[in-house]
Amino acid sequence: MATTSSLHPLADSFINRLEVEGHRVTSTRRAVAQAVSGRTAPFTAEELCDEVPRVGRATVYRNIKLLQDMGFLCRVLLEDGSPRYQPSQHAHHHHLVCVSCGEVQDFVDCDLSELLRPVVRESGFEVAGHRLEVFGRCARCRGRASPN
Repeated sequence: MATTSSLHPLADSFINRLEVEGHRVTSTRRAVAQAVSGRTAPFTAEELCDEVPRVGRATVYRNIKLLQDMGFLCRVLLEDGSPRYQPSQHAHHHHLVCVSCGEVQDFVDCDLSELLRPVVRESGFEVAGHRLEVFGRCARCRGRASPN
């Protein structure tokens, strides 16, 4: 296995898992993994491209997809439908998205399965998965709002 000790722990985990699953570990993959791992706020694919300028745009997008598929990165849709990405802290989770500042908070308590049960039974639809973004204003932005 390659030595990855100088990488961020999340990048190190990703690189190790790539090796275990038989994927190629290239310097560009390491660069993308390191750039993603250091992020604390949601980012766009273009922002990531700017951060790793020596890595081709298509390579950045392919690695974002691979990071998502492996569960290291999650995609967050903002209120306007534009995608952002962030390191994933939980296996299955959903997002609270602040429409004022753009902060994204994860939440894991979600019993959509129970809510969907009658719909599934009635429609015969087989659910393969779900994603939920809840839009509103975070506590910090609510606290800054001036009273009317």
